[in-house]
Amino acid sequence: MKKLQGVVTAMVTPFDKEGRVQHDKLENLTEFLIGKGVNGLYPLGTTGEMLRLSVPERKAVAETVIKKAGGRVNVFVHVGAMNESETIELAKHACEAGADGIGVVTPVYFSMTDRELVQYFVNVASSVPEDFPVYLYSIPQCAANDIKPHVAQEVAERCRNVIGIKYSYPDFLRVNEYLMINNESFSVVPGTDRLFLAGLVMGCDGVISGCSCAYPEPFVAVYRAYLENDLAKARKLQRIAIKYCEALRNGSNMSYFKEALRLRGIDVGYMKAPQLDLTGDEIRDLEETLNRLNREAEELFA
Repeated sequence: MKKLQGVVTAMVTPFDKEGRVQHDKLENLTEFLIGKGVNGLYPLGTTGEMLRLSVPERKAVAETVIKKAGGRVNVFVHVGAMNESETIELAKHACEAGADGIGVVTPVYFSMTDRELVQYFVNVASSVPEDFPVYLYSIPQCAANDIKPHVAQEVAERCRNVIGIKYSYPDFLRVNEYLMINNESFSVVPGTDRLFLAGLVMGCDGVISGCSCAYPEPFVAVYRAYLENDLAKARKLQRIAIKYCEALRNGSNMSYFKEALRLRGIDVGYMKAPQLDLTGDEIRDLEETLNRLNREAEELFA
């Protein structure tokens, strides 16, 4: 089964001022990211404002990205929703639409027991073919639910298509526990961009990175240096990547990603209400910071 590897970009979703998806801009973004050398695409996750979208809108976004990617990179669609029936509907659609796999966040807001989490993930994974890859997605700081290692272990044992986890919390002791699941065959990808290189060295397969949506270059360069076993260069590049993450508020506000892309000539529209776009002062500060970083990084990107 296919798995997530290298730089997998968590994509923003372009909206117009009325909150409608702009599919032409989504196609342009897909082409931009593939052209910059990312290894995979992850639409409709946290970075993609997924819970602001209806089920039909999410299906249409998935179809656009899958079609535009055209098999050039893997596309893993995030399908987690506020209830199990919609999650299963989106999981089945992603499979039918030609996605290479899916990610599934824990249900959000309402706390769940470990037994409930296991059954939820088993039900979702069982709704698609057993050779269709499924990644669990744990982001406890947003979802109000944490996937403990024994929960991930049980789900993976019961569903052979559950092959890994995206873990978006900076706890490397937990990452190490995940890496031991199923005799170390369980795929682990951090969602914390600043820990990309550290995760690779530990044994993770890559990163699902929101910051790479606006600036894929440093992350692609880190991965290439790592594959070439040039850890000294990879460390230098990772430090640059961290500076970009800090400039982009570490993914805490997707309007920074969208504005950074606009400053690069890639129009991805607006935030969807109730989220707001950046103010003029915030844009000027961001542009100044990014221009300084671009000059600093230019030589390393060459």
